[in-house]
Amino acid sequence: MKSYVVIGLGRFGAEIAARLYACGEEVLAVDVDEQIVDKIADRVTRAVAADARDRDVLEKLGVGNFDRAVVAVGSDLAASALITMNLKALGISYIVCKAHDDTYREILEKLGADRVIIPEWEAADKLALGMTHAGVMEYIELSEEFGIMEVEPQDGWIGKTIRTLELRSRYGANVIALRQGEKISIPPDIDAPLDRECALVILGRYEALEKMKR
Repeated sequence: MKSYVVIGLGRFGAEIAARLYACGEEVLAVDVDEQIVDKIADRVTRAVAADARDRDVLEKLGVGNFDRAVVAVGSDLAASALITMNLKALGISYIVCKAHDDTYREILEKLGADRVIIPEWEAADKLALGMTHAGVMEYIELSEEFGIMEVEPQDGWIGKTIRTLELRSRYGANVIALRQGEKISIPPDIDAPLDRECALVILGRYEALEKMKR
């Protein structure tokens, strides 16, 4: 179990905090608005109304003992920047920040954020990928570099085996599972001929997945 502090409990921050807690993680949720804090109190380990821009406040909350932090202030760059610097000074090993645009992203990365996300853009990218790539059945983001796709076999793949397709050497993508109806094979049988009823679960860098689809 890891411990997380989530700062900023708007729609995004509150959802992240609640989901982490539901996954069995320890979650400290922080926001300046007491009413917002009260609403999430029963969905996290602990919820506190406090100003995270004040480093002394964070120290008193024991934030330095947490494994990871999510700064979900979003539209207030000055607050996000100050909070990020406070967290770095307290020794948080991994910090995720929500940003409003690329300018915010660049600044927060320079201040020490390990990952900066723009939720609306990432959601749009995922939706666009699913809508514009025929055969993409499911898409999961793992990190800024890697993702997992579940795809139907292309016409040229039917009757061939995973071994003969050589997706790893050609695209740098790995087939980690094969789904046939309700049956999932992990690892997949790389010598079994593919048919139209199966689906391949493929792991790779985003550029490799895109190249493979083309």
